[in-house]
Amino acid sequence: MDVHNSKHIVAVCGSQRDGSHTRAALAQTLTAAAATGASTELLDLADIDLPVFDPAQDSVGDAPELRRKIQSADAVVLGSPMYHGSYSSILKTTLDYCNREDFDGTTVGLLVVAGGGFPTPALEHLRSVARALGAWVVPHQVAIPNANSAVQDGHLTDDALRERVETLGTNVVEYAGVDEFPATTVDPAAQPAD
Repeated sequence: MDVHNSKHIVAVCGSQRDGSHTRAALAQTLTAAAATGASTELLDLADIDLPVFDPAQDSVGDAPELRRKIQSADAVVLGSPMYHGSYSSILKTTLDYCNREDFDGTTVGLLVVAGGGFPTPALEHLRSVARALGAWVVPHQVAIPNANSAVQDGHLTDDALRERVETLGTNVVEYAGVDEFPATTVDPAAQPAD
């Protein structure tokens, strides 16, 4: 564990269901982040008061505190179940309350859970919104299909999937606070000749 790591990672759980598979996967992501020495916090949207977004009333309910917590994070992990091919309405409402100042330059990781097949569309939608908010979205993302068999008693049952979730946790710490992703270095000798 890196005791000098002062990065703060916030996960936003876009599921309101008791026994949520999304919440379980995000908890595992934060456990991996904490193992590097980062501080972590799970923002469970089931416990947050956010009315449907009205731009004329953008500071109602828990919106100011939610935005403050997101602004305080070095990295944010957005997690959602997939509903009708996209992410949850409560997460959409949360992101509607946020603006570019809340996410600009923030490292963001993505995790989506589906009861059926691979939730690629929801990941693509979240990526587009995060980028529109000015966030740095890490390339590594987590899709959990067939969640009823992939998550049992709040734990991931598949080793490869658990490794992907943990990699997301370490990636958001590694890239948290960067102004831009590091450039790759290429060995000119390894390049093919023309």
